[in-house]
Amino acid sequence: MTDLPDDVVDEAERLTRLARDAVDDAAAEAYRERREELLADHGFVPRVRERDDTLVCYPAEWVEDGRVQLEDVEDTDRAAEVSLSGPSEQGDYEDAAARNAELVERVRERHGDVHGDNAAAFAEFMNNHYARSMDAAGDRERAEFREEYFPRNAWPSDEQRACVEESLELVAKVADADADAPEQ
Repeated sequence: MTDLPDDVVDEAERLTRLARDAVDDAAAEAYRERREELLADHGFVPRVRERDDTLVCYPAEWVEDGRVQLEDVEDTDRAAEVSLSGPSEQGDYEDAAARNAELVERVRERHGDVHGDNAAAFAEFMNNHYARSMDAAGDRERAEFREEYFPRNAWPSDEQRACVEESLELVAKVADADADAPEQ
């Protein structure tokens, strides 16, 4: 059994795939650095095993002088392995995109175009960067959206900037209201 939480392994896999698909070297390096920092926070280091195209997250104490020392390890189950050959296991992009489109429409209908436009930008971010629905976003994803993606990629108006935090709260409220609504 690994000491590494599943969501950390999933994020390390996502960052590895993004690094592979990056069109420029600086972006690829930034993804690899984020992956290394994330795993280091949990006492692990990443390696990509080329022979079978697998991301392996090793406990840092197994690494000496940059090399993994498996001969001294009794329980190798602490390492986490993820195949990089197949599609991502992070969920179905189409399902997430459809859910996000529904939420954007409901936010727009109930709270107007400015909040709807912010919700649409958040949906695009979650679709493209996490392949998850907006209502599944954690504090880290919302902060990344607000601080990095939104100002650089959404081309927000002053009005959108002023209410982006409220827009994210409205997305959550609309999603909660939908979940609480009786099925028909």
